[in-house]
Amino acid sequence: MTPDTDMVALDGGPVTLRDRRRKITRTVELEPFEISRFAVTEEIMAELLAVPSAHPRRAAVGVSWQQAIRFCNALSEWEGLDPAYGYDGEDITWHIDSDGYRLPTEAEWEFACRAGSTKAQYGSVPDIAWTRADHLAHPQDVGGKMPNLFGLFDMLGNAWEWCWDLLDPTDGDQRVFRGGGYGDSANIDASVRRGDHPRTSHDDVGFRVARGAFDGPAAQGWSARGDAISAVSDIPHGWSRIR
Repeated sequence: MTPDTDMVALDGGPVTLRDRRRKITRTVELEPFEISRFAVTEEIMAELLAVPSAHPRRAAVGVSWQQAIRFCNALSEWEGLDPAYGYDGEDITWHIDSDGYRLPTEAEWEFACRAGSTKAQYGSVPDIAWTRADHLAHPQDVGGKMPNLFGLFDMLGNAWEWCWDLLDPTDGDQRVFRGGGYGDSANIDASVRRGDHPRTSHDDVGFRVARGAFDGPAAQGWSARGDAISAVSDIPHGWSRIR
């Protein structure tokens, strides 16, 4: 396995997710899962999806949520694992009982990012994150800053990272990304949420992969039923409307 998908096993446990707009919290109890030590790089994206790789060790950006889903299935097939995602036209289903690669849920991402910390950052920002203060025009090679206590690099800064979850089920199909990028300063925070449509790409948004199979139908702070209920509610469970 390449260093880009070096997986770190986490024991799971509770994580408290914060909605700053409504000043509410919800706590999710996570089962054990794995998450990659580094964000996916240009090198492995090129190997699996035949896209250009001018800077092999840089975090891959300009990647849509849909492309990240395709990558996860391709990586699973490469390693002989059951793909985590099924397709029905534009609809993508997470097979919760699959052991294949996938995007982390928001709860998994935040648990992995915090690594036991209750603060907005898991260390001093100049030491852990590439940000606007570094005067960068592009993301940097992965692993260039200090890791968190789980041994995960660049969870904050360098590139935002796609998650599985919807940003707001009442507002269509926008998916969440987390962590802040190389051009950010105020968003270098473990609880900040942003997102966009699944076919949209940005020059500071990439992703990392996770693994873990569960009995379902809900898993790791997410459920299809919860999304369906939120989609018809005046106030989505857990999160505020984005407009």
